[in-house]
Amino acid sequence: MSDYLHIQNIHKDFSGLKVLTGVDFKVREKERHAVIGPNGAGKTTLFNIISGKFKPSSGAILFRGEDISGKSADVLNRHGLSRSFQITNVFQELSVFDNILSGVRSRYGLRYHFLRTPARNRVITEKTETIIEKVGLTGVKDQPASSLSYGQQRALEIGITLSTEPELILLDEPTAGMTREETEHAIKMIDQVTAGLTLIIIEHDMDVVFSLADTISVLHYGTILVCDAPDKIRCDQRVKDAYLGEG
Repeated sequence: MSDYLHIQNIHKDFSGLKVLTGVDFKVREKERHAVIGPNGAGKTTLFNIISGKFKPSSGAILFRGEDISGKSADVLNRHGLSRSFQITNVFQELSVFDNILSGVRSRYGLRYHFLRTPARNRVITEKTETIIEKVGLTGVKDQPASSLSYGQQRALEIGITLSTEPELILLDEPTAGMTREETEHAIKMIDQVTAGLTLIIIEHDMDVVFSLADTISVLHYGTILVCDAPDKIRCDQRVKDAYLGEG
């Protein structure tokens, strides 16, 4: 597999505060790549740069050979990149169905009145139902998002992420705040819905990381300490000292 995404010597500072100091790693197509590191390492800042929220101070984000550094989230979405957020980002007053539907509509560039055409309406509805089933929310599809449990809201957010048919998905701590049971369910769901896609995930729960990742990059003091396969990361003394601990 060829290099699909290249995070190329990314630097980021905020009013002189250096957060990222030369982050460089590659992600292959259809790879599941985890970014781990202690609090304050710069993980979310890195995600914000990849997803277009921030511009890097220097360096480049190359996606399929094209420099996408600093492009807006809308433009990146049209390139096939979609991100979920550490804090749930759903329309609380809308039903599960309508939350997913809004994303599916945007994927096809359809305004609401275009959906009056029965054939188009049927296609969009079927795609919406399929996504809802994938994330395990069929039983609550008509309920408002505000009535869902925390774990269900995170599943809904992943559903919204999937609704634009991305090929590269960024998940920012998708199991944060979940119970162990919810986390185990989320691991299975993420494994299923990202099959055949490229995934970059930030996650503190190492059970999640080792269950999902093909490759792990360890971010430490704003730069990549090591990037390797999970079994190598688990045994790497530098990673143990910096983050994992001897346990």
